[in-house]
Amino acid sequence: MRLLRDRSAELKTVDIALISVLSAMWIILHLYFGPLGFQLLHLPIFCDISAFLTLIIAVWIIGKFGGASAIGIIGSLIVMGIRSAPFQLGFLASAIIFDILCLAVRHKPLKGTLNALGLSIFTIISAYIAGVIIGVFFMAGSVYWALTFWGGWHAVGGLLSVIIALPIIGALEKAGVRTLKGET
Repeated sequence: MRLLRDRSAELKTVDIALISVLSAMWIILHLYFGPLGFQLLHLPIFCDISAFLTLIIAVWIIGKFGGASAIGIIGSLIVMGIRSAPFQLGFLASAIIFDILCLAVRHKPLKGTLNALGLSIFTIISAYIAGVIIGVFFMAGSVYWALTFWGGWHAVGGLLSVIIALPIIGALEKAGVRTLKGET
């Protein structure tokens, strides 16, 4: 609970700006990239990449509890408003779960090998949960199908998100993006 009461964990103006930018990224990816992958492969992998690429970058750059949740909530609600896509509720729930799980690494996903491994596991778990929620409530398959096939493919999408996000974060680190927040 100390993490939630820590004054340094409060979202500042720059964090709100980053939430806005990353929410826009979530929306654009979910409106264009996710459906493209679904039409090409008939699998949810690109939808997971759309969500978790954004959330991984958010946890890295914002580094505070609430950032990833806010992005998931804002992004999902806007996507549902633009395109009738109730399955976004699965991604909304998984964004909140991901944010909570990232408390275990204090929202410092690349501070050491264990934190990076933790980030990978949290991403896969959260993507799997999104798949199960979507499979059970919004797809025509059975619960068994949602727990095995659909949840499994979402977990693969989560793993691909980590594989894509880590080099992007490495490039952003080299470019000095953290200086936006006054960090080095």
